[in-house]
Amino acid sequence: MKIEKEEIQKIVLSLMLFAGVIYCYFTFLLGPLSTAQAAGEAKIHTLEPQIADAKKQLQKTADLEKKAPVSSKALEQINALIPEGAPVAWFPPRIAEFFKHEGIDKALTRLNNEFPEKELTGFRKLVWSVDIPHVEFVPLGMALAKLENQEPLLEIMNVSVEAMKEDPQYQHATLTVSTLVKQ
Repeated sequence: MKIEKEEIQKIVLSLMLFAGVIYCYFTFLLGPLSTAQAAGEAKIHTLEPQIADAKKQLQKTADLEKKAPVSSKALEQINALIPEGAPVAWFPPRIAEFFKHEGIDKALTRLNNEFPEKELTGFRKLVWSVDIPHVEFVPLGMALAKLENQEPLLEIMNVSVEAMKEDPQYQHATLTVSTLVKQ
């Protein structure tokens, strides 16, 4: 069987056409697809840390939602402990009355400073100086212990006790206390 010239031309033309189709397939179809796939994978790799951060944030949000009832109850309790009105109007008389009840006649209270409370939004911390000019040491210690127990929003930051030269039985005490109040 002898293949004629026309048949050889047809076979060569078919092979060339097949090679052209293969070339076009790899160049125009697979090439862009491979490039798009590589770009997509690169975008996925860049988004993976953001996805992980978003999952962490979702977990934190879920944890906060679980803690919200407890926190709101604690916030209501704190609000119930803080009297209405300006702290300058109610805090000094409250401290003076407390010390009078403990047998300490004179306690002078003045406001030193105020700071926003970082952990509780809507609250601030006021720093007060309480001067007790004439007190015995043991009643003072007992009164300070009762003070922190009776006033849960009050914190004694510093206590300074000095002996009096005129009357060694009595001391001069200065307290630095802080209390939590509404904004």
